[in-house]
Amino acid sequence: MSVTAESAVELADLVVTYPGRGRRAPVEAVRGLSLTAPLGAVTAVLGPNGAGKTTAVETCEGYRRGAGGTVRVLGLDPRTDGRRLRPRVGVMLQAGGVPGGATAAEVLRYSARLFAHPADPAALEARLGLAGLGRRPFRRLSGGEQQRVKLALALVGRPELVFLDEPTAGLDPQARRATWDLVRDLRANGVSVVLTTHHMDEAEQLADHVVIVDLGVAVASGSPQELTARGAESSVTFRAPAGLPLDGLRRALPVPTKVVEEPPGRYCVLGAVDAALLATVTAWCAAQEVMPEGLAVQRRTLEDVFLELTGRGLG
Repeated sequence: MSVTAESAVELADLVVTYPGRGRRAPVEAVRGLSLTAPLGAVTAVLGPNGAGKTTAVETCEGYRRGAGGTVRVLGLDPRTDGRRLRPRVGVMLQAGGVPGGATAAEVLRYSARLFAHPADPAALEARLGLAGLGRRPFRRLSGGEQQRVKLALALVGRPELVFLDEPTAGLDPQARRATWDLVRDLRANGVSVVLTTHHMDEAEQLADHVVIVDLGVAVASGSPQELTARGAESSVTFRAPAGLPLDGLRRALPVPTKVVEEPPGRYCVLGAVDAALLATVTAWCAAQEVMPEGLAVQRRTLEDVFLELTGRGLG
């Protein structure tokens, strides 16, 4: 896989193996994973626990070495070009990396001094609600507060690319929404974001590109809209008097749209639902002089796609 100017991250046939312990054989956590994270976009990497997504991201960050395949981050190898990449990449880890005895303000200001043109620590504290933490050391902060500190540390160097591992884990709804807004601002400013998340609505809300990983390989990729549109019908349902003549509606709708009444008085239109189809249905109802009660559009969600591909939840 060639590296292009439009790729923030590219993995080609990546293999990562954990050594066995005792008599146990080595474990292949990543088994030939290929994926691309476009430049200037938000890429969500989804997968059940044990699927290999965190291992793959840690390899991109330079913390693990692949046993095979290639890894390119901003066109560079994270293992051999780490010194060139570190000023350009922000990393938010799930665990570790922050001294337990330091306050949020201390660790953030110390980290800012490591960069030539850092973000304003006070502005980051205010944006992420950290200014009120006072003198409490990091280890005494709540899980959500620690998450926000780690997010600030990932951003203080004004990175071109940021890896966010479960960025909203443990956050309350207000802090979660604030984090979403921050990720959107990063994208608007041209920063590439690669995030892992256990929240499907988070991926649908934030991601331009989604990669679903299972058993160490990528099983699907595309935008949330592309993934939810593949291989499954959407539907329009409504209630109306039983026994309406449906042949006229069927002729007005594009092939292969289906129209069924089951049970009597409950109508379902199955197909590629868009504004034109919805207008056709409501116009037909008007021609029949009936009011479609409880009219609802149902679309396949990203969670539906995930479960179809992996057979289980994120866990």
